[in-house]
Amino acid sequence: VLSYIDDKDGDKKAERRREFEANLQKAGLMLETQDKWESDDGKTYYLKIHAPWEVLATYADVLKIKVPFKADDIPKGRDVPLAWLTCPFRLPPHIMKPEPNYFTAPFDKSKVDFFLIGNQETFFPPSTRNRIVYYILTRCPYYKEDRKEKDKTGIKRLLNNGTYTSAYPLHDCSYWKEAKECESERYHLYKHWARFLSFYKEQPLNLIRKYYGEKIGIYFAWLGFYTEMLFLSAIVGVICFVYGLLTFGNNMTSKEICDPDIGGKIIMCPLCDKKCSYWKLNSSCLSSLQSHMFDNEGTVFFAMFMGIWVTMFLELWKRRQARLEYEWDLVDFEEEQQQLQIRPEFELKCTGRRRNRITQEMEPYLPLTSKCARFCVSGATVLFWTCMIVACVIGVIVYRLAVYAAIASLMKDSPTSKIQLLGPLITPQLATSITASCINFAIILVLNFFYEYVAIWITDMEIPKTHLEYENKLTMKMFMFQFVNYYSSCFYVAFFKGKFVGYPGKYSYMFGNWTKLRNEECAPGGCLIELTTQLVIVMAGKQLVGNVQEALLPLLKNWWSSRKGRSHPQGQYSRWEQDHDLQSFGQFGLFYEYLEMVIQFGFITLFVASFPLAPLLALFNNILEVRVDAWKFTTQFRRPVAAKARNIGAWEEILNVMAILSVVTNAFIMAFTSDMIPRLVYLYAYQPVHEASMTGYINNSLSIYEITKIPLENRPDDGENPTWFNESITVCRYRDYRYPPGHEREYSHTMQFWHILAAKMAFIIIMEHVVFVVKFSVAWLIPDVPSDVKARIKRERYLVQEYLHHYEVEKLKMQLSQSFCVTSESEPVSSLYESTLDLSVALH
Repeated sequence: VLSYIDDKDGDKKAERRREFEANLQKAGLMLETQDKWESDDGKTYYLKIHAPWEVLATYADVLKIKVPFKADDIPKGRDVPLAWLTCPFRLPPHIMKPEPNYFTAPFDKSKVDFFLIGNQETFFPPSTRNRIVYYILTRCPYYKEDRKEKDKTGIKRLLNNGTYTSAYPLHDCSYWKEAKECESERYHLYKHWARFLSFYKEQPLNLIRKYYGEKIGIYFAWLGFYTEMLFLSAIVGVICFVYGLLTFGNNMTSKEICDPDIGGKIIMCPLCDKKCSYWKLNSSCLSSLQSHMFDNEGTVFFAMFMGIWVTMFLELWKRRQARLEYEWDLVDFEEEQQQLQIRPEFELKCTGRRRNRITQEMEPYLPLTSKCARFCVSGATVLFWTCMIVACVIGVIVYRLAVYAAIASLMKDSPTSKIQLLGPLITPQLATSITASCINFAIILVLNFFYEYVAIWITDMEIPKTHLEYENKLTMKMFMFQFVNYYSSCFYVAFFKGKFVGYPGKYSYMFGNWTKLRNEECAPGGCLIELTTQLVIVMAGKQLVGNVQEALLPLLKNWWSSRKGRSHPQGQYSRWEQDHDLQSFGQFGLFYEYLEMVIQFGFITLFVASFPLAPLLALFNNILEVRVDAWKFTTQFRRPVAAKARNIGAWEEILNVMAILSVVTNAFIMAFTSDMIPRLVYLYAYQPVHEASMTGYINNSLSIYEITKIPLENRPDDGENPTWFNESITVCRYRDYRYPPGHEREYSHTMQFWHILAAKMAFIIIMEHVVFVVKFSVAWLIPDVPSDVKARIKRERYLVQEYLHHYEVEKLKMQLSQSFCVTSESEPVSSLYESTLDLSVALH
């Protein structure tokens, strides 16, 4: 259906429409126009386009659409043992559309009787029909015959210049009730797929593919498989978290910190200059206890498990994808078919012509100088916006430092001198971390709004030649932006915070000493709990905002559109008008769905060592995501034009890169962000009583500094020798491994520091090698294509050649027999026999 409205520039647009519709009729399409007086709003014209069998058959031949020619004769595999256990998760057979298995071949209009055509009206599924019509629309010109203007071609340009306001395939009948007068696939999709109460049911992928096309079907197949695989990782993550809870009371490190006779008597050096005072170690008791829930022996196992899980997910998805490729006739569908389809924008902007080496036809091209210039501008823009993100992250860090100093200045006169602000549960560090994470998340949302337009503008400026190239370039740019935007703050907390602090008397400052912004320190319990806080807020916030946007915005927009459309008192709200009031799916609709899930995939893989419950959060979100997306497609969006795709495109390579990167990041998190390695080194090398006990670890991990040697610019405002602990103090402690005052190498790193550093590097090397060896072994052992699918593909290719050969021979025999009947007496029979024999030999 095409819609349009008369406006000020009506004559020019009307001329375009007349030429375009005349050319559509020449192409064989049937047109039916509904006048604006018959429409509900009284101003919109609707042009309904029908495609008869002849047009469908012709373009099915052009597009090489595969259709069945013989029933599948390969026996099915054995029934899966205990298959009855999955019955509650199955959908009724009439919903799953278990069509008979057929061998298929590209359609050939000249060999119609070769294919298994029952009913011409239903032979091509709805997705194929609307794809064929849209293919004609995108290539139909709207110039006059005497003026060959190649740029005046296609519905896309007519939509851009306002000649038509929309172009969309019709949905089936109403989704909320089953209608007898038309197909009810939309109703079945809504009832069994789009409702949340069906969250535990399988997805009707064949019906989705039939109704929406292969590209959308592949997306939901991938999303469903990803959600299934998350179930296993979520279970293991919960087990590791429960292990942390069960060993909560056995954590000797937290016990020593919380003990009033140990942690209560250890005076820590100020965490900032001037405004921060000395503090007791036991004031960080709660953060130490919280940290143990995520920083324990089970976390190491979970990090290694997730490295292997990622490989299993990607390899098993390849097998599932290969099976879908065969079942959906995508095996011989190559992206080269799309490469030959040049974008109209490329033809319009590239005036130069040169001969294509493959097709030997003249085609537009972009000169190398112009291509290099556009690439440089694109790269500079990407670099600028990446620096903008880094600047925002630095701004949040400055906020952390400034706010922490402000909070400390408010608390320095506290009579208890304990680090607490909002009651006993939230320390200044935790309060600063939470507020900074919320501000960072707000900045992420704002920057994302601009990134969308910037990435599209850059990609348009590069003028990609084909739709596939355009989509891949946009995918890479958007992912790069989102990667830096969402993960940069997590990378800072994981790998930079607390690593370049210095020590009392020689602190390190951000941007130099003149800024007076001292680099952040980690709490005695480590920075892992802050990374967990950052990850939870950004990940959970993104999922919450995303689901609200996806569910509420289309609903509100459609409610308003339908409310205005139903205002006409005598109108009848027809099917095409109802669909017209729905939201357009848009060119990038599926792109944003993939992007959302891939960013989530990064959260549960890159930083999962800090938060084992991340897969559980992702699982809950995805269970909801599948149904929200299904609900949107079925009820809130116009029916998108069907498109073919044999895989998830450039996203697959992105997932592979993130899988490898996740092994490295988790190894570094366990080595440098977690306190696991220092504790193990102390346990096995520096425990004074040589027992398997962590007794004395806290005292061992804190170095000593004389208060009198603290420079004036670092010293707290409450004086050189404070007595607010009811006792005079002469030294303070800080988190590091340095020699004490009076030692010949005072304040330089001890040998234990270098032992710990060596142990960290050894752990990284060992963990990476173990995980990578297992990963690549699993990838090698699991074939990308199942053996039964390989056999079916070979069998199908063999049968296509065999059956076509016999078909041609039988057809030739029939022609020859007819020729014998009408042969004139003047032509010798022997010569006809010889020519027939020669032709038969040639065919063989």
